[in-house]
Amino acid sequence: MAALDEFFRMMVARKASDLHFSTGARPMFRISGEMAAIEGKGPLTREATRDTLWEIMPERNREEFKQRHDTDFAYSLAGAGRFRSNIFMDRNGIGGVFRLIPDKILTVDDLKLAEEIRKLCFLSKGLVLVTGPTGSGKSTTLCALIDHINQSRRDHIITVEDPIEFVHPNKNCLINQREVGIHTSGFASALRAALREDPDIVLVGELRDLETTRIAIETAETGHLVFGTLHTNTAPSTVDRLINQFPANEQDQIRLMLASSLKAVISQTLLKKTGGGRVAALETMFVTSAIAANIREAKTYQIASVMQTGAKQGQVLLNEALLRLVKAKLVDPKDAYIKAVDKEDLVRRFQGENIRVDLGALGT
Repeated sequence: MAALDEFFRMMVARKASDLHFSTGARPMFRISGEMAAIEGKGPLTREATRDTLWEIMPERNREEFKQRHDTDFAYSLAGAGRFRSNIFMDRNGIGGVFRLIPDKILTVDDLKLAEEIRKLCFLSKGLVLVTGPTGSGKSTTLCALIDHINQSRRDHIITVEDPIEFVHPNKNCLINQREVGIHTSGFASALRAALREDPDIVLVGELRDLETTRIAIETAETGHLVFGTLHTNTAPSTVDRLINQFPANEQDQIRLMLASSLKAVISQTLLKKTGGGRVAALETMFVTSAIAANIREAKTYQIASVMQTGAKQGQVLLNEALLRLVKAKLVDPKDAYIKAVDKEDLVRRFQGENIRVDLGALGT
């Protein structure tokens, strides 16, 4: 048994989302969004940290770490789950961060996803993006959507991930999961190959570079349903991020392609839940003819206004999602305020509902 297995089992028992293992510091868990040192464990020495982390690293990742001073992989522990692992160097020495990926795949019912979001699983083609900062639950939402497709359709699904997180058994669909660095050299090369592998649905773990983004948009345009992720905080900013990746002389063409291929953006923000645990606020943008026109005409600054009046189409702005959670007493107003992008608008919404938040305590 690896020395880290003890910590991984503790993670599951204490319902921690992450384990932080750093030279010179006590091992720490992230529980309900907050860091907490593990009781009874002292600061880690350089040698002990290196030996402990080195023990679970595959040979390929050891070589990559020697060259790059960081590496990613997945580690499985029977009875506990899978752990997305990142090993890195900092000024004190080697360190590692491990994210728990539960064995059980959460369903669309478990996540209480809106009916408009579930309908995305039945599109024949187009681009659907799930966005948010690291640790916001993007992978969990995508996993639930793929599982819903797996149960409801009879299609071929190809996923390209770095690393593979949730493992999907074949149900009504055939699923091929490919891991960057092991089964393919990169996202872009795997996407190019996918077009020759008769897919109906393609999941791209991350649109992390221009070439991957370009191929993903082209794949969506050529009659495939493509799911992907980006590290953006709001739906309108996601559109800008996609377009601004491209050189200026290509942006007009990309706007035209996005206007026809982009179907929805789900932007997630994870918050501390009252009484423990965490809950996601979802900003949802479904690309209507009005939003498509704004994308095509480079008027993305007007998208938020269209979303504000599109509740019947399932449009939800982040502040509306935050307000709902506060009114349901699932989230403290202070925590909602901290996570808000447009804080002044959220304060106005609070005032309209007679919700008080102590801004002085936040240093504002």
